[in-house]
Amino acid sequence: MELIGSGFLARRLRPLSDRHPEVTVLAAGVPRHPLPESAHERERRLVGDAVARCVAGGRRLVFFSTVSMYGAPGCRGLEDEPVTPALPYGQHKLDLENLIRDAGVRHLILRLGYVLGPGEPEYRLLSVLIRHLLAGRVTVQQGARRDLLHVDDFVALFDQLLSTGVEDETVNVASGDCVPVADILDHLELRLGTRAERHTAGHSVSHCPSVTKLHRLVSAGAVRAFGPGYFRTAIDRYIAAQPHRAGLPAGPTS
Repeated sequence: MELIGSGFLARRLRPLSDRHPEVTVLAAGVPRHPLPESAHERERRLVGDAVARCVAGGRRLVFFSTVSMYGAPGCRGLEDEPVTPALPYGQHKLDLENLIRDAGVRHLILRLGYVLGPGEPEYRLLSVLIRHLLAGRVTVQQGARRDLLHVDDFVALFDQLLSTGVEDETVNVASGDCVPVADILDHLELRLGTRAERHTAGHSVSHCPSVTKLHRLVSAGAVRAFGPGYFRTAIDRYIAAQPHRAGLPAGPTS
């Protein structure tokens, strides 16, 4: 497997490098919003170069997109229905998806939920929420919901999807447990043993993806742990792996 990138997901996928030899994984794109147009243009060039190389070599290109393109009125979070992204980031990723489809390259587009885990960048959702909770004040957009997926589960799903040989498809990779951010805060406060002053600002789009296609493509065992309340398990695993980062004392050492 050719792996392009050195960030959070690329590092976690590196142990699979000896698998899927005909696959190129593009894990070096724009990771968040808002960012300047120059960053979007850099990713467009990166995708264009990867597409050209994969077409020339007959390789399958895996592109990481986002569920952030969901959330418009009437949107059901389905991969094969038209979407109208509410955010520039979602539109940018949708434009790149269309570039890949139109190029005729063998491909697999994965629209990712919020993948969390130890070593994630400081600007990611859970890291930011923990810092604000420990500081005693947190602001949440009204109606905000997120689908959390632990990075270890993401890697297992990724490996299965590639092993099935699925291509020329777009697949949501998420847990299906899309919950209010207020519930995520409740569980973080419980685990951290703290309470913070909460404020509500504005209104948020809920980026809740369907996982029907994902469940059809992977084994039942791969998604058995998912379901209502999975987000709590994902958070617990995140905190247990790096207690210092969550402001907790380390456990006993031998």
